[in-house]
Amino acid sequence: MELSTPDLSDAFPETKALEPIMTNYGGKSSFSGPIETLQCPDDNSIVKEQLNSEGNGKILIVDAGGINTVALLGDLIAEAGVKNNWSGIVINGYIRDVDIIRTLDLGVQALGTFPIKSEKRGLGDLGVEVTFGGLTFKPGQYVYADNNGLLLSEKELNSS
Repeated sequence: MELSTPDLSDAFPETKALEPIMTNYGGKSSFSGPIETLQCPDDNSIVKEQLNSEGNGKILIVDAGGINTVALLGDLIAEAGVKNNWSGIVINGYIRDVDIIRTLDLGVQALGTFPIKSEKRGLGDLGVEVTFGGLTFKPGQYVYADNNGLLLSEKELNSS
């Protein structure tokens, strides 16, 4: 059964919802898992590095500061995320290659699309608190996302 953020919100009122700024682009319309965080305004080196490592069902939360001059995720990096067992990626920024990303078994939420790739300079901070959309994300929290929105929880939720 696919998760439903409205049902989870009703059952767990302590969850917090991200402001409605994201669009679902991945082939998985609903996804959940523990989070890893990354801050990298216009460099996707660490996004690539993370999605090329074992994800164990995690969701990568990326704060690009809403920068709209480059895309931080494309089809090749997204395919690596699928191969390495990532549940999803949420980007406070932009992505490209959406026609391919829509076919992948990966949850992807982002602000929008932009065709230009980012430079790779090895910049970014992994495992730090990131804040956007009215929420502060910390490693080890849990995200539940679907076409209705995104919920953040301090703990794993059991909907049964």
